[in-house]
Amino acid sequence: MNSAHDDTEFNPSSTLPRRQLGRFLREWREANGFTLTVASKLADLSTSALQRIESGQTQKVRKQDGSALCEVYGVDPTATLAAIDLATLARTQGWYHAYGGLYSDAFNMYTGLEAAAERLITYHEHIPGLLQTVDYARAIIGAYPDFTGTGDIDRRVEHRMKRQTIVTRKTNPVVLEVLLHESALHRMVGSRRIMAAQLRHMAEVSKLANVSVRLHPYSAGLTWGLPRGSFTILEFDTKIGDAVAEPPIVYIEGGPTQDVYLEKPDDVRLYIEFASAIRSAALEDQPTRDLVRRVTKEFEYEQR
Repeated sequence: MNSAHDDTEFNPSSTLPRRQLGRFLREWREANGFTLTVASKLADLSTSALQRIESGQTQKVRKQDGSALCEVYGVDPTATLAAIDLATLARTQGWYHAYGGLYSDAFNMYTGLEAAAERLITYHEHIPGLLQTVDYARAIIGAYPDFTGTGDIDRRVEHRMKRQTIVTRKTNPVVLEVLLHESALHRMVGSRRIMAAQLRHMAEVSKLANVSVRLHPYSAGLTWGLPRGSFTILEFDTKIGDAVAEPPIVYIEGGPTQDVYLEKPDDVRLYIEFASAIRSAALEDQPTRDLVRRVTKEFEYEQR
């Protein structure tokens, strides 16, 4: 047993690469039916060392440890190389930026964090992915110039629909708070038929106990925070003792450029203030549903 790992420095402030690497290795271990004790023994690690790696608390993850664990779990060579790359990133202090799109779906940073989050607070000026219908999602994704192939678009739409299970699952569904600018109701995506169906769907999902959708109306003017554009705050519930193992982060989708992830407390606090300002000027849930239904009827009438 490699006892040197028992002295690895404990750092309660996980970086994103550590979280992603730990989550990936934990999922592979569990898929193989290995306990922490068995897996650590096969990889020549202490049980506590493997537990810290999986929880993102190991400050210096060695390449050989990531490689050994991947070999034990039967991870394919491409994913193994990505895991080793993550182990290298996990050594970087203060890394918090520009990660999306670097790896395959198995290492997609945002969807992995989204699935692990306890609560999401998101501001958008179009219907967010977790509330989209298939047709609306297809129209949104198909609008990107690089996504012209039907197969590519279909694959991305299917992935987006699968992501939505975190909202509707029976066990521990994510708490989703959507702050939506009123312009999202009127911006034509696809067709009037697609818009009417999308708005009906959003109104129904907003009735779920774990979901809140509140509109920021035109009449509220230019609230502080709006010029920043869309953002998502992800909050987690994983704790080790009294320390928060996974502090909240802010995700800003890059679109054609790199996505941005903010971990620094001051940055996260600023976006929490943005969300609070937008929320204070937004309609409550029921008035929001009433407005959504009125606009839905307008789209339905215009189809005649």
